Amino acid sequence: MPAANRSPYDIEMFSSNRETSTVAERTYHCAGFSSVTAFETSEGLVLVDTGLKSESDAIATQLRERTNAPVHTAIYTHGHLDHAFGLDAYLRDDQEPPRVIAHAAMPERFDRYQRTAGHNEAINSRQFGGTASPSEADAEESRFGWPDHPPTTLYRDELSINVGDITFELHHGRGETDDHTWVYCPERDVLCTGDFFVNVAPNAGNPQKVQRYPWEWADVLRTMAGVGAATMCPGHGPPVVDDAAAIRERLLSGATYLETIVDRTLEVLNDGSPPHVDIIHEVELPEPDSDEPWLAEVYDDGEFIVRNVLRYYGGWWSGRPSELQPAARDDRAAEFVTLIGGIEPLLDRIEERLASDDYRLACHLADVALEAAPADADVQTVVEKVYGQRAAATSNLMAQNIYAAAAEYAAEGRPFR
Repeated sequence: MPAANRSPYDIEMFSSNRETSTVAERTYHCAGFSSVTAFETSEGLVLVDTGLKSESDAIATQLRERTNAPVHTAIYTHGHLDHAFGLDAYLRDDQEPPRVIAHAAMPERFDRYQRTAGHNEAINSRQFGGTASPSEADAEESRFGWPDHPPTTLYRDELSINVGDITFELHHGRGETDDHTWVYCPERDVLCTGDFFVNVAPNAGNPQKVQRYPWEWADVLRTMAGVGAATMCPGHGPPVVDDAAAIRERLLSGATYLETIVDRTLEVLNDGSPPHVDIIHEVELPEPDSDEPWLAEVYDDGEFIVRNVLRYYGGWWSGRPSELQPAARDDRAAEFVTLIGGIEPLLDRIEERLASDDYRLACHLADVALEAAPADADVQTVVEKVYGQRAAATSNLMAQNIYAAAAEYAAEGRPFR
């Protein structure tokens, strides 16, 4: 399905089938776009995450069919919109404000969201909708900033709390974010992973977002596997209930996947530090295994994880001398078009590359054409076709929707900016 017509709800990790299930004694896993885990105690509910604000009313309604206990404590595993912004829906009118616990790095995230709200609206429109720009509603009132219920208790490395004689062990680790928390409840033997585990390949390489930490992420997965929990409630997708061996297999294979990409990337980087674009093609990525569907690259991509490793260890420069202080894109494009004798030969070559299913080269040439002649109707048509086909041929949602956004840009006669 072309990304422009595909919703993120089409894949399992973003399931819109809101379902609440009992995973342990008085413990409920509430599934939606993201997951909420509710622990009922004698003092009230402990929520691990609160879901996407737009879904929280529906999820809370299902949860209230199981329990009417007030919310005593909410734990935000990290500060993304689908985990830390939905608390209001779970609160009873007659209850006291709950304690909200998060890692000490989270306030800095919310400050950054406020400073870069327009940027975040744009990149999320591309990532999830395959559109070239945010909706009018998003532009008028950004979702990015501080949640209505910010953290009231911050911790740094570890924190153990008791609510109604039930223990909750909080542990910090860097992975998808720098403010991430995973939670273990020993009395009920339930592990809540946040987005350290999401039932598909780890989101460790997102091309539009801030730094990810796949090497530390792998360490966290191994530490969680060592807990030996009987039940696991992930940040997205279905839980694993009463199956410690299956949980261990998922966590350890995820660690191996990340470690393999990191180690192979650093090996190539250490071999004379070639340009980053060459490293991308020299790193041998792990082969997909049909017996490990939880590592399917249907959201992120191993190639993007390589990029994140390079960004951290190798800086922002591509390693190509001309790109250290480059000319403007449209100037370079105009020069290239002049050298080959005009737009028509370039469009012909693009069509040849498309006919050979050489999408990588076709996209490079398409960018040049659109940057050189954005108002040319033939250019718009060809470039829209290139990125429409690239999106349809791409298996992971993140890249698919970015390509769909590029097709939309081309149709509007503007380069990707």
